[in-house]
Amino acid sequence: MLRRILALVMKELAALWKDSKTRRVILIPPVVQVLLFAYAANYDVTDVALGIWNEDAGAQSAELARRFAASPAFHVVAAPQSPAQARQALDDKRVAAVLHLPQTFSADVLAGRTAQAELLVDARRSNTALMLQDYAANIVAEYNTDLHPTHTPLVLLTRDWFNSTLESKWFILPGLVCVLSLIMSLLISALALARERELGTLEQLLVTPLRPLEILAGKALPGIIVGMLDANIVIIAALLWFRVPLRGDFLLLEAVLVLFTLTGTAIGLAISSIARTQQQGMLGVFVIASPMIVLSGYAAPVENMPPAVEFISRADPVRYMLVAARGLFLQDMPLSVVLQQAWPMAIIAAVMLAVAGVMVRRAVA
Repeated sequence: MLRRILALVMKELAALWKDSKTRRVILIPPVVQVLLFAYAANYDVTDVALGIWNEDAGAQSAELARRFAASPAFHVVAAPQSPAQARQALDDKRVAAVLHLPQTFSADVLAGRTAQAELLVDARRSNTALMLQDYAANIVAEYNTDLHPTHTPLVLLTRDWFNSTLESKWFILPGLVCVLSLIMSLLISALALARERELGTLEQLLVTPLRPLEILAGKALPGIIVGMLDANIVIIAALLWFRVPLRGDFLLLEAVLVLFTLTGTAIGLAISSIARTQQQGMLGVFVIASPMIVLSGYAAPVENMPPAVEFISRADPVRYMLVAARGLFLQDMPLSVVLQQAWPMAIIAAVMLAVAGVMVRRAVA
């Protein structure tokens, strides 16, 4: 059985590599998109989730916290009571920032001393971090003016977590690993059965000793291989050329990518079992891939989406892979947090493989 599947996989890879157009599709897009997205992509954010850690019981700290809560730029979703809770909220992406007001805040303001507030910012989204700091600075400036028009009683200290230099490439390239591997695994697998139909070789495949399950495996593995190849091209470029740090476990990143490309391949096989021509298969890929990327949070934060759209995005594997990839690149995300993103992908992969298996069985029956 393994020999038959391996023979089919080699046949698929040879067919992909033999066609010069296919070779260009596999190798050129990663390089072009790395350069394009790294240098040209920009994102605007208008709303962020905020946690307020207020250790002071005075009216002055309560007033500043109220101004942050009332600002249209923020919505308060957490009230951590310790450094550990603040860190956990940032690690889990429940908040984009935490405003910390120390115990001496109100006393310093009343005594005429310069009071300090701290803003802890999740800088995995570098553009969000920059916008957030601008919002916070405006609120603090208005607070200062209302308190003492002639001098500054309050200083806001900002600390950017995970991306201290706010390099946009650190945010874009880990996301591009996910997007490009999805597109390539979808594309390769979506053309697998459609190509056999279009060339008239599907009937020849059916008279071979290969069983439907073996055909499914043989058609799936090339999509996973190509998806992993393109993902690692982006990873190598990010690490060596753009100097993006990889603070997490490289093998863990590769393992999650295998699971992710498996999901994309299963979706592509389902498309391929319906498509009658390669053109239909490619059209199906773009119809499916576009909303998956939009709903994933790659271009706009999932937290800013309407509740109904956010609920639909929970069925999008790209959403979970983006969190895992950016966390492993920039944060050294622990295994327990990675598993929180991996198990939804595993469920989606299992469901889509089952659907693809049924549809492939019908296609080859």
